[in-house]
Amino acid sequence: MQYRTLAFECRDHIGWLTLNRPDRLNALSVEMIQELRQFFGGLDQHLDARVVVVRGAGRAFCAGMDVKDLAEIMGKGAEDGKGPPGLATSGHILQRSVSEIVIQMRRAPQPLIGAIRGSAAGGGFSLAMACDIRLAGQSARFGANNIRIGYSGGDMGSSYFLPRLIGLSRAAEYLYTGRIMDATAAERIGFVSRVVPDEQLDQAAEELAREMVSATPFALRLTKEILNMNIDAPSLLAATEVEGRGNLLCGFTEDAQEATRAVFFEKRPPKYRDA
Repeated sequence: MQYRTLAFECRDHIGWLTLNRPDRLNALSVEMIQELRQFFGGLDQHLDARVVVVRGAGRAFCAGMDVKDLAEIMGKGAEDGKGPPGLATSGHILQRSVSEIVIQMRRAPQPLIGAIRGSAAGGGFSLAMACDIRLAGQSARFGANNIRIGYSGGDMGSSYFLPRLIGLSRAAEYLYTGRIMDATAAERIGFVSRVVPDEQLDQAAEELAREMVSATPFALRLTKEILNMNIDAPSLLAATEVEGRGNLLCGFTEDAQEATRAVFFEKRPPKYRDA
């Protein structure tokens, strides 16, 4: 599929999704929102990409919602405080559409690696959180700045993701204040896995992705699914039941048998067929 605001390529089972509006710091336009929904919603049809790296073109990851598009949606109502008929409905539709992106990111079969340099603010912060793993360039800056412009700090899943990533108290501090988290702080509190110089970020993401694609494709997809289910598991028993069934399924795949044969008996790299 051809995109106007995104760029995608797949090399050696690693997909590279680039938010491609560098002149607007990759801010979320209505068109980009639609294309992101199409992209993540269709990843289950592109299993040749076993891992997907998400990054931004230029000097930012994503600066949040494009204020020009937002102003058009709000219309002249922002000037007199009244707004045109249907404004609330239009805003609600947009909010649901934007929020669907992070849901689709979690549903996508492939693990997502966020490779973040520059600003990841507002909706860009949420996109980073919805990735399974985050790597940061030294220039990375994160923030839920909605609270500073009259909106709730909870947006696009931020109130769900952030407490699970850094704990409730720290999450509350960032969401209540809109404070900026630099790359050093993000690594210290575990929001990102690693910080590297900006020019080494793509290489670091590719090295991590290559480690991940050495697993059997089915097992990698299933591990993501299990992690996402068990982060909200009601008990240890429920979590282990999900894990047990997952491993049982893996054991019946040809790739699992190939991996066992190659690693333990023939001492060679396995050759997977995703079967």
